[in-house]
Amino acid sequence: MTQQISAQETVQGTVETSIFEKLKQTRNRHELFSTAELQAIAKIEASLLKGARKYFDRNGFVEVVVPHLTRATGACENIATMFSLNYFGEQSYLSQTGQLYLETLTPFLKKVWCVGPSFRAEPEVDGRHLTEFTLIELEFNGNLSQLMKHIENIVFSMIQEVFKERKEELALFKVKEETLLTAKPPFKKITYTEAVEDLADYGVVWGDDLKSYHEQALVRIYGGKPLFITHYPEAIKFFNMKTNFKNPQIVNSTDLILPYSGEAVGAAEREYEHKALYERLEESNMLRQLVQRGGSISDFQWYLDFYKKYNMPHAGCGIGLNRVTQFALQTDDIRATTVFPLNKESLT
Repeated sequence: MTQQISAQETVQGTVETSIFEKLKQTRNRHELFSTAELQAIAKIEASLLKGARKYFDRNGFVEVVVPHLTRATGACENIATMFSLNYFGEQSYLSQTGQLYLETLTPFLKKVWCVGPSFRAEPEVDGRHLTEFTLIELEFNGNLSQLMKHIENIVFSMIQEVFKERKEELALFKVKEETLLTAKPPFKKITYTEAVEDLADYGVVWGDDLKSYHEQALVRIYGGKPLFITHYPEAIKFFNMKTNFKNPQIVNSTDLILPYSGEAVGAAEREYEHKALYERLEESNMLRQLVQRGGSISDFQWYLDFYKKYNMPHAGCGIGLNRVTQFALQTDDIRATTVFPLNKESLT
């Protein structure tokens, strides 16, 4: 009897794997356009975006169109992963984030958001990396606690829209609805320090940047549900994350970890005092990388100048659409989450 059950499980696993195996194909992507699977991906992705837009509309967020050709102000922490361009004789980059541009509108519009491409010079061709993906970002006049409520409600709205519109498509991928139902707020919250304690058997020590397999281990420990990890070490996070008043070694930040995909959202309160911003940027690894590429702190001059005049508490995040799609589809391969997955082998 045990052998029969094992055989059935193996067959079922093969069927499920073969669906996503097809969607891992990035070369000659056009050959998949006629398949039910790729058409279903397009519809699911559209519904997820629709769910996010509905939340922003209901809650008074203003959509902003941000630039996608920028100076280093369009970087997400790691300058080394930026695609560089010659912009009429000036050094420029394909943007990774609209964060700094949204931030500077927050004092006036209060709640802002954008959606667009994020470009990463990732050489790996695997199930975790894309060189272009869709990033949903928001900034608002608020704190970390309020930010986490926005995040969990946005993700819930996205999943609700898929449930409402795409039941046939979810069935095609044999999605377990009970897993998606775990996206109902509130989500479990633990601190980075607690996460390190939970990962002691993995050799993780305080100050380490958590890897994807660490994140999935934590998801399993906490019941296979979405999980917020808060208050990361200042040394491993973006230069403008707000340091904690009680403990300056940590920042008021959070990552949302989802089953299957891992980190889907990076979020934090922002530093808004000019002197602190300037000092943090000067000491950052990000600036050291920029200098190595021939740049300087002058790339951030407009942003720093803004905070000489305007400052108010604010917070924001970036939500990786493809990571939410991984959760919705219950796949560990990011190439199966969009019609046109772009990596080193798939330029069209």
